[in-house]
Amino acid sequence: MRRHIIMAVVFWSVCVDSRKIRGISLSYKRFYRERKSFLCIDGSKMIPFEQVNDDYCDCEDGSDEPGTAACPGGRFYCSNLGFRPHYIPSSRVNDGICDCCDASDEYNSHAHCQNSCRNLGQRERADVEGQMRTLDEGLRLKQQLIEEGVLLWREKQAQLRDLQQVAEDLQIKLEEHRRRKHEADRLKEQTLKAGDRGHRHQNRTVTSIFQILDSNKDGRITVNEVQAKVAFIQDEERSLSEDEAVIKGTYGVPASLADEDPNIEAAERDAVREDTDLKKVEEAYETVNMEISDLRNKLTIDYGTDREFLFLNSQCYQLKVYEYTYTLCPFNQVTQKSAVGTEVSLGKWGTWAGTPENQYSRMRYESGEPCWQGPTRNTMVTLTCGTETALRSVKEPSKCQYIVDFQTPVACQPVLKQQGIHSEL
Repeated sequence: MRRHIIMAVVFWSVCVDSRKIRGISLSYKRFYRERKSFLCIDGSKMIPFEQVNDDYCDCEDGSDEPGTAACPGGRFYCSNLGFRPHYIPSSRVNDGICDCCDASDEYNSHAHCQNSCRNLGQRERADVEGQMRTLDEGLRLKQQLIEEGVLLWREKQAQLRDLQQVAEDLQIKLEEHRRRKHEADRLKEQTLKAGDRGHRHQNRTVTSIFQILDSNKDGRITVNEVQAKVAFIQDEERSLSEDEAVIKGTYGVPASLADEDPNIEAAERDAVREDTDLKKVEEAYETVNMEISDLRNKLTIDYGTDREFLFLNSQCYQLKVYEYTYTLCPFNQVTQKSAVGTEVSLGKWGTWAGTPENQYSRMRYESGEPCWQGPTRNTMVTLTCGTETALRSVKEPSKCQYIVDFQTPVACQPVLKQQGIHSEL
């Protein structure tokens, strides 16, 4: 019985001495069990145990002074019961500034440190709980967006099929209008040739009459010459008055041939109409093909494993930072607009640039407008979990290189919930 009591007292005293070794974590306490000697943790030296935390650095790795500032490379462990434990440089021990929330680093200074670990722990746990609620809501919204994305994908595929059918119909219509335009141009050409031959014949007739009337061959027809040559058919005895001679002479000049042939006019109207109709069909055909090309390009983009990012396409989000307004149009471009209205491209959609574990965590936008005496502007968009889709911040850590924080429910990952949002409480 006496032997048991002695062993208990010895064990208790060892525990008390072990607890007196400041600045060590539970995982390192096995190195500091009180013995006659202490082996430096790096194995480089053996010293008497009394020299541990004696404010003199004996070990090269500083392991003999975990609770003092004696060793330049040493570390002091803040237990911070109720909050997150962490290490601080041993140079901060007893420097008059409270670094550990449990005040353990200022055990021998004039600083009046309060143990604030409990309050900090409660506050952090409340923050974590809020993040978990945000994550739950974000995952719920993400599932909705995935379901909407499936429907939107099917809708876009159906839209593509419809546009392709319209293009085929317009192709047939285009060929028909080209045939009709060609026929109208051919008929117009034939009509013009026929009219030209008629005009030449009529011109020869008029020229002959002119030569008959021009008695004195001076190249001019006078009233007297017309009166002398023209007679009424039904009344050969009657001659033309001067007024009648002037009127008939006026209407007998070749200028009358300038009047348009009705057949030519009709042919020209038909040709113009067919040309107008053809241009309308060509414009419609070109527009539909551009829509098809644009839609095909959109359908080739990687919208995530469940197409959860599809809803972002054709959307734009803005954030005003001082005198600039930043606009992110996912899968398109990022721009910066100044207060005076000048807009600059910060990059066009490039590719996903996340980690191997989550490639959809970042977007790269590249080949923006060049900086003056600098590189072209590029933007990295980091996606974070949130209950709404919005730009949160824009930074320029280096010249013309931008980092954008973009919050959206589709960035929420179930793995975060499984991990419980890592916290060392």
